[in-house]
Amino acid sequence: MAINLAKEEKAKIIKKFGKDAKDSGSAEVQIALLTQKITELTEHLKSNKKDFQGRRGLLMMVGQRKRLLAYVKKQNLEEYRELIKKLGIRG
Repeated sequence: MAINLAKEEKAKIIKKFGKDAKDSGSAEVQIALLTQKITELTEHLKSNKKDFQGRRGLLMMVGQRKRLLAYVKKQNLEEYRELIKKLGIRG
């Protein structure tokens, strides 16, 4: 099951976390998009307990986000702290 964000929702996240409207590749934007997908997939899995492929996808997304967070933390610790506070996730 592929979780795809609506264009408007994705654009809003890119605008909030990116350096400009076309900055979709920076680590901060990728982390924010993954966080949104993880939230939506978590809600899906609460009602579909036997969706094991969805669960696998969720774990893969969490791992990807963890690697991106480690990268941001290594590059700029203050930016990392600000990002996890904005997203409301544990670091």
